Amino acid sequence: MTLPDGDGNRSYIQIIRSTILIGGSSVINVVFSILRNKAMALLLGPEGIGVMALYNSIVDMSQTVAGMGINASGVRQIAAVNTQDACRVAEVVIVLRRVSLLLGLLGAALLLPFSGLVAQLTFGDRQHTAGVMILSLALFFQVAAGGRTALMQGTRDIPGLAWMSVIGGLFSLVVGVPLIYFLGAQGIAISLAAAACASFVASWWFSRRIDVPSISLTARRAFQESSALFKLGIVFMASGFLTMGSAYAVRLIVASEDGLHAAGLYQAAWSLGGLYAGFILQAMGTDFYPRLTAVSGDNPECNRLVNEQTEVSIMLAGPGLIATLTLAPAVMALFYSSEFGDAVDILRWICLGMMLRIVAWPIGFIILAKGAKGIFFWSEVAATVVHVGLAWLCVPALGPAGAGLAFFGLYVWHSGLVYYVARRYTGFRWSPANRRLILAYLPISATVFGAFQLLPLWEATAFGLAITIVVGFFSLRTLASLLPEHAFPRMIRPLLVPRGG
Repeated sequence: MTLPDGDGNRSYIQIIRSTILIGGSSVINVVFSILRNKAMALLLGPEGIGVMALYNSIVDMSQTVAGMGINASGVRQIAAVNTQDACRVAEVVIVLRRVSLLLGLLGAALLLPFSGLVAQLTFGDRQHTAGVMILSLALFFQVAAGGRTALMQGTRDIPGLAWMSVIGGLFSLVVGVPLIYFLGAQGIAISLAAAACASFVASWWFSRRIDVPSISLTARRAFQESSALFKLGIVFMASGFLTMGSAYAVRLIVASEDGLHAAGLYQAAWSLGGLYAGFILQAMGTDFYPRLTAVSGDNPECNRLVNEQTEVSIMLAGPGLIATLTLAPAVMALFYSSEFGDAVDILRWICLGMMLRIVAWPIGFIILAKGAKGIFFWSEVAATVVHVGLAWLCVPALGPAGAGLAFFGLYVWHSGLVYYVARRYTGFRWSPANRRLILAYLPISATVFGAFQLLPLWEATAFGLAITIVVGFFSLRTLASLLPEHAFPRMIRPLLVPRGG
């Protein structure tokens, strides 16, 4: 691969730097996750993990509705404003903070009286009503924190966001596990509320370091800024509700077919399937989305950035997802326990789906950066129908593994859709480098998956590990070719930097 020059080289370096920074915090959180998930699995078992998953779905859906999408629209507003115009940024930030606080209070006040109804709908009875009532606190803190997080993301304060992630993971471990230990399943909702409180405090602490001038905001300007936030935010809210709603519906389908035990297996597989890919997807939203928004009026530049982000993301995600697919039984036992062995097949399907998700997500950000509200909304509606429909068909036939197959099927369909939309909208095409990567990594992943269906376990594992090593070394050398030689220690430079690169 030829080393890009000029702005292209700086762009690759920026992508890799931000991904590594966010990824570094994610690596630390992986350690926290191993300890936390292991403790939770031993203390609660699959059924307790299923209850926690449904509680999380309730909070996610409630937060999406109560937040009205102003977090995502706020990121776009701040990123789109010239950062040199400090007063203009300050107007957006002041309105964003006030509105997010108000919406948090309103959302909590609405969830509280409907807690019994939500518990009945989710669990089939009202014995979890008290837990859902406690979740109203988690809802308030998460929505209130959204305005401050949007400021950090819009100004691309990557170190602050990384620190927030680490603090959140640490708090969930040192506070959440003792609560579950002493209170059992009754402590699940309390631990979620405590983690949300910690996230709010962390967002307040790190966002206050960003220099935003104090200004006097007239009622007219406040109304104008609020209107701008809500116009796009409502679309984000509707989209987020569909996404969270489909995840909630899939968990309900699994639980209704095979009980909370099966819902716990699905949650364990979902968490592990997204663990490695998560830091890459998080980096896209944290750094790539604001950068893309800033050049959203320039179609060739948008397409160039998307191709570069995709190239780096595939090479970073590919080896890790293939390794997770190969070592699924060991990974499940490490993070959870032997009781979760039946989640291995679900995890492998989710790994395949995550590989496609890594390919599709950068393209989808074109629609977000352009502010194409109608296209964005209807594509999310279609995705929800496909995901829930596939789960409804596959889970009764295949058990919990059908939910993993439904996720994979969703991204087979969704990847084609977003590529078609981007092609019509901006003339987007894959770069030659991306075409080669996609035509290599996707079949390789499918081949490793198929090996576990056709070969004995030890043979399939050996094959998968050999593929992981080869793919990992290729990805490392290719990524190294995108960075200047002085970025590597002299002793390993010949191994990583191709001759003539």
